[in-house]
Amino acid sequence: MLVVKLVATGLASFAGAAVIGVMAVAGNEVKRSGESIIELETAVDSLRFAAAQAMPGKGYSAGRPNVATDFNPDVERPTTDPSSFVDPLASVIGAVKLGKNVYVAPFASVRGDEGQPIYVGDDSNLQDGVVVHALETTQEGKPLAGRTYEVGGRNYAVYIGKRVSIAHQALVHGPARIDDNVFVGMQAMVFKAALGEGVVLEPGAKVIGVTIPPHRYVAAGVVVTDQKVADKLPKIDDAYPYRALNDAVVHVNTSFAEGYRSEAEARVAALEALKSRKAEGAGAKTTGHPVPKAAASHGEAKEH
Repeated sequence: MLVVKLVATGLASFAGAAVIGVMAVAGNEVKRSGESIIELETAVDSLRFAAAQAMPGKGYSAGRPNVATDFNPDVERPTTDPSSFVDPLASVIGAVKLGKNVYVAPFASVRGDEGQPIYVGDDSNLQDGVVVHALETTQEGKPLAGRTYEVGGRNYAVYIGKRVSIAHQALVHGPARIDDNVFVGMQAMVFKAALGEGVVLEPGAKVIGVTIPPHRYVAAGVVVTDQKVADKLPKIDDAYPYRALNDAVVHVNTSFAEGYRSEAEARVAALEALKSRKAEGAGAKTTGHPVPKAAASHGEAKEH
């Protein structure tokens, strides 16, 4: 019995030591894993901060000014209402004004560097791959005739009204005027043309050198270059399948403008809190004093 007890005691001691050893190894691994996680989080935070530098805190790109040329000496910078959102992968250049709740999607290009100015009204959207541009409106400092549309007493190289949707890869090339509540479909084109209120250009439609009367539609793939044809385009009625399409598209894209803008503002606020916390940590290292827990908690609260 004594031998059995000794053997049992020895086994128990060995098992206990083994467990303690495993726990110690596991603890070291956890510690190393924790350090790795901290290092990873630091690297991610650095990347996030770098990304934030390219994504301004107000949630939209400020754009950049055009350059002076022999045909256009006026250098202008885009102006964007704070409620709008221009994706960092979009490009807005020169004399461009974006109204309220405008959404400019990735890879859209709005260039007010040749024909000026370009205006996009409230609640409108320029979707992925859209190009808005215009022929030069001045030459040697003098306005060129027939290169602008007058709206509200002012001339525009491109005027896009309120609640207008310019869908994926569409081209609006000035001189052009698009009135309120218009839908320009995917890969459609508007050039030297005006679209009346409520017009629908179905995907691939092209309108050149004409004025489309209000509440008409151009069927998919149709090219309209004759005003007589434009005047006879079919009217939008209750039987037209796309009569309410633009309402839904506007709702989606104004929601994008609000959501992406809010997300960008929250991201930058969090990164500012992180930057502040890092500065406090650097100060503590310099002075040899630890950062107060309250201060660290405050920074974390800001970040989240």
